[in-house]
Amino acid sequence: MQPDQTACFDGPRRARGSGHPRLGFVLVLLAALALGGWGAWRTFAPQPANAGEQLKAQARRVDQLEQQVATLTRSDQISRQANSELQGTLAERDEEIASLRADIAFYERFVGATGQRRGLSVHELKLVPQRDPQLWHVVATLTQNMNRGAVSRGRLELVVEASEAGRMHKLDWAELRQQKDAPGLDYSFKYFEQVEGDIVLPVGVKPVRVIARLMPDNGAAVEQSFTWGEAVSTLPGARAEAR
Repeated sequence: MQPDQTACFDGPRRARGSGHPRLGFVLVLLAALALGGWGAWRTFAPQPANAGEQLKAQARRVDQLEQQVATLTRSDQISRQANSELQGTLAERDEEIASLRADIAFYERFVGATGQRRGLSVHELKLVPQRDPQLWHVVATLTQNMNRGAVSRGRLELVVEASEAGRMHKLDWAELRQQKDAPGLDYSFKYFEQVEGDIVLPVGVKPVRVIARLMPDNGAAVEQSFTWGEAVSTLPGARAEAR
């Protein structure tokens, strides 16, 4: 009699099938634990209160700080500009004070009771270049305090010693004025006066020296010479040394 094959195979099949409920239970348990942990984290984790309001407040603070930086930067620029302008104003005032002091010394020397007595002379000769390189503006300061209260009248003429093509020659007043029989610059004063006019140098000449010739209505002519560099570089209030 042969054994029942069906009965022999039923035992092992039931043994393998009996493990499936345990695996399912384990999976369900793991899933439950995971869901429980996630729920606990959601429940007990710290949450920022009013996060939107905090972001808005921070944005407003950033805007305020940027505005403060811009204001301070502009204030610094204004302060620097004001300081620069103040320094310029102080420098101008210093120059003005120095010029006034020079004027006072000048007046005291020629008008004051203790001033040194001098006859008719050219205290300062200034040549100012113009846009036309051949044209020069002449400013001559004439003085005298020998005869106090007396009026000095006459004319001023200039002569320029110049080099041209390696040779020296003189340009007289008529040539400098480009006018035949050109009259001199009239003057009339008690103590000092500035007379002005223009001269024209021919093209190609190199001026070396200028001679100022005073021709009073009464008395002998007076001549004083200045180097061209002295006359051009002379500043107001400075004394041109006569030679």
